[in-house]
Amino acid sequence: MDIKSLRYFYEVARLGSFTRAAESLGVAQPAVSMALRKLETELTLTLLHRNDRRISLTDEGAILYRHAEKILRAADDAALEMSELKGLTRGEVRVGVPSMLGSFYFPPILMAFRHRYPTLNLSVIEGGTWRLQQMLEQGELDLGVIVAEFVPEELEARPFLREQMLVTVSQEHPFAKQESVTPEQFFREELVMFKEGYFHRKVVDRLAKAAGVTPNIGFETNLLPLIKSIIKQGFGISTLLGMVVEENESLVTIPFDPPIWLDLSIAWRRNGYLSRANQAFVAFLLEHSGC
Repeated sequence: MDIKSLRYFYEVARLGSFTRAAESLGVAQPAVSMALRKLETELTLTLLHRNDRRISLTDEGAILYRHAEKILRAADDAALEMSELKGLTRGEVRVGVPSMLGSFYFPPILMAFRHRYPTLNLSVIEGGTWRLQQMLEQGELDLGVIVAEFVPEELEARPFLREQMLVTVSQEHPFAKQESVTPEQFFREELVMFKEGYFHRKVVDRLAKAAGVTPNIGFETNLLPLIKSIIKQGFGISTLLGMVVEENESLVTIPFDPPIWLDLSIAWRRNGYLSRANQAFVAFLLEHSGC
């Protein structure tokens, strides 16, 4: 029985929701669903009642839940004790994350990391991927999140997240009724963009170059709430990760045709020293991202 699948099962059972469990674990919801199906197949048992959006334990699931609680507590205690033996009672992690991920993807991961390693100092800096890359190369950061396709030779990286870039419009925009949007259609509109140096802008600039067009950028800002507000009021459209747009925000997201996927990596200097504290953070991030 895989400890990761057991942890996923425990969180779903504890919170009564695949969505909330995924948020708590800091992973994508499909990864949680897949792990649960794999666990049920392995045990040849049904562990959960799945009635619409309501999740409840079967009799077999209730028994496993009691065991899982004890097993996971023992595993966490063992991991903490071993980390202390390796000298992880002291140390600092300096990590840079892009704005979109810093606000939506990383908070639960950072809090969970602090819970596992409460004596480590954690310093988090938000910024554009280009600036984070420069800070890594200059030794101002230990770790940084950058776009996988732009990793330079000076850095070593491990992919941890794949997200789809989605066209984001107001509910009244004509695109809101479409199933997809082509790059040609997208670039006919006035755009609201992050400034240069952010992965959001890099993706759009690359797309425009491939289409042979110059983007009509009406607004440039690194403030995500402002971008959303401008879109809601119908003064432009943008492209954002699905994770940053909530259902109650009066915004609509539509995939590109063809779809545009963004692969992100955690990176560090190839020839630099990666401390045990930073090694622990990389391992923790990859563990919680399902990689």
